[in-house]
Amino acid sequence: MKANVVFLQYINIDLRYNRVKTYMEEIEHMKLLDKKAYEEVRTWVHRNARALDLAVWNYFFEDGSRNEILKALSFYQNEDGGFGNGVEADSWNPESSPYATLIAAGLLRQTGIIEMTGTEHPLIQGIFRYLESGVHSDEEGWAFSIPSNDHYPRAPWWTYSEEQNKIQNMGITAGLCAFILHYGDKDSALFRKAVTYTVKLLKKSETLEEFGEMGAGGVCMLLGEVMQKGIEVPVDCGSMMRRMAGIVNGRIERDPNQWAMYTPRPSEFIEAPQSPFYKGNEEIVEKELDYLIDTRNPGGVWNITWTWFDLGEKYAKEFAVSENWWMSNKAIEHVLFLKNFGRIEL
Repeated sequence: MKANVVFLQYINIDLRYNRVKTYMEEIEHMKLLDKKAYEEVRTWVHRNARALDLAVWNYFFEDGSRNEILKALSFYQNEDGGFGNGVEADSWNPESSPYATLIAAGLLRQTGIIEMTGTEHPLIQGIFRYLESGVHSDEEGWAFSIPSNDHYPRAPWWTYSEEQNKIQNMGITAGLCAFILHYGDKDSALFRKAVTYTVKLLKKSETLEEFGEMGAGGVCMLLGEVMQKGIEVPVDCGSMMRRMAGIVNGRIERDPNQWAMYTPRPSEFIEAPQSPFYKGNEEIVEKELDYLIDTRNPGGVWNITWTWFDLGEKYAKEFAVSENWWMSNKAIEHVLFLKNFGRIEL
């Protein structure tokens, strides 16, 4: 018996050795963003990024301060507490909009700024005040596009459209509700408003097929908040999450030949190995990581995958500026994705 135990121990050691050996061999053949390439991206961002994106780059990659992000972000906030002024680089409308405010809220959450400042900070209270005001919202949620967009340089999808709002409002409302449920005062009118929207949205999602561009990801984020906070809703959250996971998987474009166009890549839903959607998508994530390393412009960063189409001719100078802003923004997104999956040479 003792001999068998020793024998099994040797087998286990050998198996562990083989697994480690295989893993090391995989690492050796894994494509990496090498030091030279990383430095080229870094230099490009420092030369071209607007102050907000540079502050975000410095926070994630150069030990920068979250206070610098907060300071830069504050210049995009209006007196009503909402955000506009081109914080969404494809819409130059200075007026506050729900989508621009969602961008600010997402950045605050991603960088943990609210955990640092607390929710009483004037910038965060401004967001709550704007969302509670009822502007650009109805009984179903917050609007995707707003009428005043039409007066300013923009991408065509930001042209005001009641028809598109009926589809795209879901993603905006889900994202804002998730933010409120996470950080809002549970005794506030805004929190109650978010719960009301959440119930309607989740009931609708039980049978809905068209979620718009941001709807599926937004609903998944909202479901996570509902389950974490223990909020009572008239749906089975576990079943709903499984349904949404299937919808997310269906949205991922799995042909790398299509990724040069504007289409949902894996990284849109899977930012790190901890993502709930990573399991089962490991292979396609690896393909995108390789793709990013292969398709970076020599000496610089990555191209964006969209234009302003006919409005790009009308607003040619503005689109050129927006394109540069977006290239910096996407460079941060891509390098962070590569970093999260160990694809940057140390």
